[in-house]
Amino acid sequence: MPKSEVLERGNIYFIYRPKVEEEEVKGLDEVQRFYMVLSPEGKKVYRLIVVGRQVLPDVGEGERSWGFVEKVGRKAEEVADELEGKEYRTKTRGERELPSARPAGEGVYAITRHGDHTHLAYSLELPERRGEVQEAFRIEDEASYIITIKNPEKPSPRGAGLRGGKKADFPKRLMEKFDGRRFSDADPPDFLDYEGAEMILIGASEEPVRDLGLKLKPEDESESSADVFKDLKLEREKHPVEPLFKGRWE
Repeated sequence: MPKSEVLERGNIYFIYRPKVEEEEVKGLDEVQRFYMVLSPEGKKVYRLIVVGRQVLPDVGEGERSWGFVEKVGRKAEEVADELEGKEYRTKTRGERELPSARPAGEGVYAITRHGDHTHLAYSLELPERRGEVQEAFRIEDEASYIITIKNPEKPSPRGAGLRGGKKADFPKRLMEKFDGRRFSDADPPDFLDYEGAEMILIGASEEPVRDLGLKLKPEDESESSADVFKDLKLEREKHPVEPLFKGRWE
C-alpha cells in the first residue's frame, strides 16, 4: 500500500444551523445546514464548507456526498459573522429569526495524497464522547474521505450542483489541473480557497491512521481550551455549546 503524502494540516470544526424559528433542535429535521470549517496551519484562511444532505457520507458503505465552499475568510471574524443569528423581514410573515449556529465537533485534519487520489482525514478532539448529535451527522471519532474537486466548466447532473455566478472562478494554474476532465484531486488544497468550489466526498475509512499511515496528532481539549472559540472567534454566549461538549441537541 502506498504511503500517504500530507499536503495540508489544520483544525476542523463541524457546525450546524437550525431552521428559521427553530430555537430548540431535536433532530436533523430541524437543521437547515451542516458545515465543516477548515482552518489550515500556516495559512491565514478559513473555509466554510456546506455538506450536502446535512450528513457526512457513511465511511462503511463508500457513500458519496456533495459539498461546496460557501465562504472563504482571511480573518476568522468573516466566517464567525456568517454563523451568527440573524433577523430579517419578509413580506408575508413579518419578522423572522434565523438562529445562531451550534458547534458539534472539533478536531484536527489532514489532506493527503494516497496513490492516485486525495483524502480528507480527521481525528475528533471534542466532544470527549460522541453523542446523539455526532451520530446523527455521522461525525466519527476518526474518518477519511476521498475528496475530488469538480470542474466548474463541466455540467452538473440534473437537479444538483451550483448554478451560474455561484460557481468557483479558479485561476488558470488550477484549471489546468483538470486537463479537460470533470474532476480533479484536491492537490493542491488551494482549490478550497475559492468560494463556489464544489467537491465530492466518498466515505473511505474509519481508521485513517492505519489505512493511510497517517499521524493526525489530536490534542486533549476541554471546555476552556476549545479551539472553535479561540480560532474561529465564536462567542460562547451567542452559540449554544451543549452539542460540542455533551453531544446533546440544543
